[in-house]
Amino acid sequence: MIPILMYHQIGEPNPRGTPYRGLTVHPRDFRRQMGWLRLLGYRGLSMARLMPYLRGEKQGKVFGITFDDGYQNVLDHAVPVLEACGFHATNYFVVRQLGGSNLWDQAEGVPTAPLMSAQGLRDWLAAGHEVGSHTLNHPVLPRLSPELAANEIRDSRDALEQLAGAPVRAFCYPYGKYTAALAACAREAGYETATTTARGLARPQDDLFGLPRVAVMRSTLLVRFLQKCLTQLEDRKRRQAEMGGA
Repeated sequence: MIPILMYHQIGEPNPRGTPYRGLTVHPRDFRRQMGWLRLLGYRGLSMARLMPYLRGEKQGKVFGITFDDGYQNVLDHAVPVLEACGFHATNYFVVRQLGGSNLWDQAEGVPTAPLMSAQGLRDWLAAGHEVGSHTLNHPVLPRLSPELAANEIRDSRDALEQLAGAPVRAFCYPYGKYTAALAACAREAGYETATTTARGLARPQDDLFGLPRVAVMRSTLLVRFLQKCLTQLEDRKRRQAEMGGA
């Protein structure tokens, strides 16, 4: 079983009471999390590098590292830590907000935060990390017509490949919302994996276009973080949910 970590922002959390404050992990905590996993002999991998393990072709002490949305503070604060640990990560970019901000959060009262520009994306790639797609506009895909949803999935990959000058094989469903038809669309668009917000550890027999992740929040204490990553607790919960258990 493989933990695929899900992060959003790495920076100073917003004031108490701010909506979705928990999605920002302090750089100090991120450094501790990565440092402990490295000390325990684990290797942090991008989705592309994780593929042989997800397919069951390889086994080892590995975990995936993913970031949603392409925040500038991930480039500023996470990249030096990843470099120091020798880890690789995937960042899922929202194409039409490169150099912009998290506009999709405004209705919820979430403060704006800058996203990487096209140059920031290239800097991320040059640091040895993977560029993934989070669609063109960060919509709730199942609410769109099949045609518009397909455009979001397919056209974002094409645009990112032109910007990055490299293949884009990893996709992430905004808000974790998807259907079997959307998963098929992602596969047909040329992606190799698609991640969700479903909780759990990935298993070799899992559908590569519906992969669960381990959410890492501001309030995730180090002990709980290690429990999520290194034990079967999350997978047991997932199995119970799949069987309709409590």
